[in-house]
Amino acid sequence: MQDNGIFLSPVPVAPKPFDDPRAAVAHLIALYDRSVSFLTDQFSLAMAGDLPAKRVRAFYPMVRIETTSFAKIDSRLSFGHVSDPGIHVATITRPRLFANYLEQQIALLQDNHGAPVEIGLSDTPMPVHFAVANHPALEVPHQGAAEFTLRDLFDVPDLSTTNDDIVNGTSQPGPGGEMPLAPFTAQRVDYSLARIAHYTATEPEHFQNHVLFTNYQFYVSEFEAYARNVLADPASGYSSFVATGNAEITEPDAPLHLPPKLPQMPTYHLKRADGQGITLVNIGVGPSNAKTATDHIAVLRPHAWIMLGHCAGLRNSQSLGDFVLAHAYLREDRVLDDDLPVWVPVPALAEIQIALEQAVAGETRLEGYDLKRVMRTGTVASLDNRNWELRDQEGPVQRLSQSRAIALDMESATIAANGFRFRVPYGTLLCVSDKPLHGELKLPGMASDFYKAQVERHLMIGIRAMESLREMPLERLHSRKLRSFNETAFL
Repeated sequence: MQDNGIFLSPVPVAPKPFDDPRAAVAHLIALYDRSVSFLTDQFSLAMAGDLPAKRVRAFYPMVRIETTSFAKIDSRLSFGHVSDPGIHVATITRPRLFANYLEQQIALLQDNHGAPVEIGLSDTPMPVHFAVANHPALEVPHQGAAEFTLRDLFDVPDLSTTNDDIVNGTSQPGPGGEMPLAPFTAQRVDYSLARIAHYTATEPEHFQNHVLFTNYQFYVSEFEAYARNVLADPASGYSSFVATGNAEITEPDAPLHLPPKLPQMPTYHLKRADGQGITLVNIGVGPSNAKTATDHIAVLRPHAWIMLGHCAGLRNSQSLGDFVLAHAYLREDRVLDDDLPVWVPVPALAEIQIALEQAVAGETRLEGYDLKRVMRTGTVASLDNRNWELRDQEGPVQRLSQSRAIALDMESATIAANGFRFRVPYGTLLCVSDKPLHGELKLPGMASDFYKAQVERHLMIGIRAMESLREMPLERLHSRKLRSFNETAFL
């Protein structure tokens, strides 16, 4: 322990250069574990009444690279390089959880710039809340519950380093001109990891690289049935199924012991050893839920997320059960307006669109022009008012007509817009469940017949699409359309 006159901290470690990505990540893990152990030990002593003489502080590790050349990088690549020479830095948390990701990103940096990365301690303090998060025997008490004032002795979350300035394009260079190397700071990641566990009742370690969002619990039972089928097939590549509450099975007939109460966003994971499985999140209804889920899951850097939901068909030519492949979004959900202004276009991503269209064709056994019998491609409108039909129709219907919208829901535009904002490839395939403008409301009898016939097929299309995207190289999947002219090197 070192006493620098202001606070107590672990003995400082000098930064070290690394040419080997695996060795670099191993050093990140060692530095992170050292800081966590120091804070948890000191916090345990304080809670037992042995208070430190002054503030206790430990720091997040960091990755740093300095480049000196404007050398042109392969123009096909959308990530893995910095756009301008200078110093680029990222604070890092939970390096064990992100080990594969970090090794990959560091390797790309070194390949593209021929420079070592420097691993050391940052000057960003680690909040005690995040340090003890993975220690079940420790819990940070709420204000006033401890025998001491927490803020006097330990660092707590700091909103100045827990924000979306980097992904929103509003961050400023550091005091020494440092630019961000990754899309999120360590505190922002820690904050979201805690929220993920809270909202989904599953640990972040279970999340897979391909995420399906839905707004109905009906999809969950179908997802579980599919998971049990593939677990019975050793050639499938899937190793286990995890339900909300972290209940995990590896055998197709094993019972699932679920918690008595479901969380706000029940989540299920069909896992592969390489993390390339599929996660299904039931976000419920509304753009606020959609934003909350994607705000936090984005820090896990998934390779793709797709919305599989129900929608109102807006054309008389549509039938219940038809599919809608979104190629544009009318954003009237409003929840992202301050982070991504409505004037920012949210483009369709060809790689996702093709995967979804091919999955529909494969599941319905229709091709080419015949595919139009059951699927239309067009604009999806997302509103923040579930009962929009009850309002004066002149305004909403006119805007829907002018936008050429063919379907309406409450979540798709939010998920796509946040995918664009967080540089996560996104897509939307909806299923028409009602046609309110044409007298076909979602009534109980109609809904039951519809759900029976369509939920399994709709889910299988999403799974097929994700399994197709899994085979695609990352440099193709992560489209340059998601990257600006001044981007972080890390995905």
